[in-house]
Amino acid sequence: MKALILDGALPGDATMPAIAQHLQQALSASGWSVEVVALREQRIAYCLGCFDCWTKSPGLCKIDDDGRTVTAAMLASNLVVYLTPLTFGGYSSELKKALDRSICLVSPFFTRIDGEVHHKARYDRYPAVLGVGVAAAHTAAQSAIFTRLVERNALNLHAPAHGAFIVRADDPAPTIDQALRRALAQLEIHTGVMA
Repeated sequence: MKALILDGALPGDATMPAIAQHLQQALSASGWSVEVVALREQRIAYCLGCFDCWTKSPGLCKIDDDGRTVTAAMLASNLVVYLTPLTFGGYSSELKKALDRSICLVSPFFTRIDGEVHHKARYDRYPAVLGVGVAAAHTAAQSAIFTRLVERNALNLHAPAHGAFIVRADDPAPTIDQALRRALAQLEIHTGVMA
């Protein structure tokens, strides 16, 4: 099973790379093949909202930069981890920029999912999504916002399963391991194929 960690740390953040490395080691120890992409080191332009990836070159953004590589890596994975410092319960600007560019993974046409209108799937298979938020301290409201954001993004991406958890920047490794194990167990329960 292949996991992709999208490290949304901002430039100069000394905490997040260590957490990304820890998640990589923990997933590897569980049998996953893991790739970590430090988004701040990638050349990813902002989405232009031009819709060329839907109409002129389906599935391929017109901007020829690392955003294409990241989007392709997402689709080639069984699990995508959104690792991000929390900003009012949301994603960092680095992660948000990469996720905006992945809009080409869905079709411009619409379908109903649980009574809501969403984009149709473009591909037969999509990865499960796991959001990992990192905060100096977090509140119940911040946790609820982050969990809901990951859930809604996973629905739009046609993810077979999703989960989210928040750790503090100074949490010890065993605490992070325990949260990761619980989240992966939830993904397994929902998909039956994550183990």
